[in-house]
Amino acid sequence: MSTFAKTIKQYERECEKQDIPTETVLAYLVELTQRDRYDLFMHIDDEIPDDLASEFHAGMDRILHQEPMAHVLGYSWFYGYKMIVNEDVLIPRSETEELCAQILARIDEHFSNQATIECADVGTGSGAIAITVAKEEKKVRMHATDISEEALVTARKNAENNEVSVEFKAGDMLQPLIDGGLKLDVLISNPPYIPQDEKMETSVVDFEPHVALFGGQDGLKFYRMIFKDCRKVLKDKAFMAFEMGWDQRERMSQLVKEMLPEARYEIIKDMNGKDRMLFVYFNC
Repeated sequence: MSTFAKTIKQYERECEKQDIPTETVLAYLVELTQRDRYDLFMHIDDEIPDDLASEFHAGMDRILHQEPMAHVLGYSWFYGYKMIVNEDVLIPRSETEELCAQILARIDEHFSNQATIECADVGTGSGAIAITVAKEEKKVRMHATDISEEALVTARKNAENNEVSVEFKAGDMLQPLIDGGLKLDVLISNPPYIPQDEKMETSVVDFEPHVALFGGQDGLKFYRMIFKDCRKVLKDKAFMAFEMGWDQRERMSQLVKEMLPEARYEIIKDMNGKDRMLFVYFNC
């Protein structure tokens, strides 16, 4: 048997060869053992039990072949909530946690006096955004749409596991909301925004659903679709919140001005100083 320390070092070297972040090794071990990092470091020279070593080696072999760690585990953590992930949904990113925090702050700012806040997440995927906002703000009545029935199966499981009520609707973009006659205070979307011809990492292209990644020739296809029909589902006073590509500021600004000239908008940087969030306000 080998010790934790030797095994970690061995796989960190392998990760470096494959251009995989070395912190993946310890992160995966923490999840497998369900021990915190401090506890592992306190026992770093202990031998790894055979059953754990076998599972760890098998998982790391998949990771070294570019499979995302979240797929190996079968789940990912988002805003402190555990979300099932698989080949049918996009793995939620840390940048999207920032979007949720910004949404919650603006709900407090603009709708603090309302007893109920009607909210929808368009293209919900795993349901991570919808579930998080609904868990964090009890006044929210959350709806969520996705064109993928398979994605909605996963999203419903995540809502059930996190004990939150979300009304999921199958259909293309805003259409299920329009058909349902809904009027929203808040419309959220993290749509596919990667330009069709942009090259992506193997771990993303080979293991994550393309329908959740690519947004047409310039990456703005789905924003156009939402902007075109948004007034059909929004109340007079409302706001929309989007994640966007870090290099889309100029094109996104122009699109909002062209399609929603009556609205006020702002583009917000993430913690890395990149333009990653768009908020569009109507009478707010």
